Amino acid sequence: MKTLLIKNGTLVTMDKQRRIFRGDIFIEDNKIKAIDSLLSYEADEVLDASGKVVIPGLIQTHIHLTQAIFRNQADDLELLDWLRERVWPLEAAHTAESNYLSAKLGIAELIKGGTTSIIDMETVNHTEAAFEALYESGFRAIAGKCMMDYGRGVPAALMENPKEAIAESVALLKKWHNKGNGRLQYAFAPRFVVSCSEALLVEAGRLAREYGVMLHTHASENQGEIKVVERDRGMRNISYLHHLGLTGENLILAHCIWLQEEEMRLLADTGTKVAHCPNSNLKLASGIAKIPELLSMGVEVSLGADGAPCNNNLDIFQEMRSAALIQKARLLDPTAMPAETVFEMATMGGARAMGMADKLGSLEVNKLADIVIMDTKKLHMAPNNEGNIISQLVYSASSTDVETTIIDGKIVMADRVLKTLNEAEILKESTRILEQQLAVSGVNRRI
Repeated sequence: MKTLLIKNGTLVTMDKQRRIFRGDIFIEDNKIKAIDSLLSYEADEVLDASGKVVIPGLIQTHIHLTQAIFRNQADDLELLDWLRERVWPLEAAHTAESNYLSAKLGIAELIKGGTTSIIDMETVNHTEAAFEALYESGFRAIAGKCMMDYGRGVPAALMENPKEAIAESVALLKKWHNKGNGRLQYAFAPRFVVSCSEALLVEAGRLAREYGVMLHTHASENQGEIKVVERDRGMRNISYLHHLGLTGENLILAHCIWLQEEEMRLLADTGTKVAHCPNSNLKLASGIAKIPELLSMGVEVSLGADGAPCNNNLDIFQEMRSAALIQKARLLDPTAMPAETVFEMATMGGARAMGMADKLGSLEVNKLADIVIMDTKKLHMAPNNEGNIISQLVYSASSTDVETTIIDGKIVMADRVLKTLNEAEILKESTRILEQQLAVSGVNRRI
């Protein structure tokens, strides 16, 4: 039994009372066993958090680890061109080695930025390699193999036989779901309606219900995408997914920008989750999702950075800041998206999206010990009088302010040094792998 004591930190608990106080956290194995002021427990290891802010591990509910290696290789394009001209050819060139390294690169960045849990969509091939990287790194994820069996401009290496896509997905689920004492879970991940046949979508939904796991896909990100869906399926994205019986509490939809009132109501009525990716949506010029309106209807909204080629980073702090600012400008209302609402989306909102609100998202007794310690005594956050810590975290903080990251009770980064991943090796190998991917894919180098 391993024990860890965090002493003297300013604790942003995100508990039901949203308490913020100076205190200690005692961790036994992978769970928080006590949280209070002046705890007197003996522990195997003690972390002094004096002058530091301690927060729940941050959660991102839409990530593509498989794309981390393609950062800065698909800029200044709209969504469908971005996919067809660059991202799909690059994904099609993946090998097990390159997907493993891409996952490690993304995980390393996430850990260093205070993200401790993600919902991840891989590419069509070599998902096993990504699961291996997740398992070895100590990271927490719900992940799934991307499924594609339909559409224009899809490389042959990504165009699947639907029966084989389903069979491989089920095999991955049986091997990896609940691996690492529940740290890894599986999700069925049809890419989006544009690249999936109706039969594949329906079967993915059926299997997600059968196995009691999540269904993760994209929807209503881009106006061109919606036109394709309307032409092919005779209705808009959300209405179509609802028509197929896919909406519900186990479905998480990335983006949801171009929604009509009826579609927004469908999401609320069915308990369907939305992953908001503000910086990706801005960079691809997809639009700005109506997040305050969705929240007011009772839709569960969380945050994600999306993929590195459309962002170009996986920094949850940048997502929080953008999520707040773009709504204020869109609605000409400075109160439209308060810092407290955004921080909720990055913590308890993410936990609810993962179906793990009883285990993650707050610092509370018996919850899993996913914890981040931040050094807020920085010039860009000064003066530091602890008057409004949530505003400080949302509007001023940076991923580089994360000092220590703990996942499942294990320290995976201390003093900005990764403990489960070799940062120098990842940096070196990522350049080599990218050169390999560019050569094989035929995609022109971006200078």
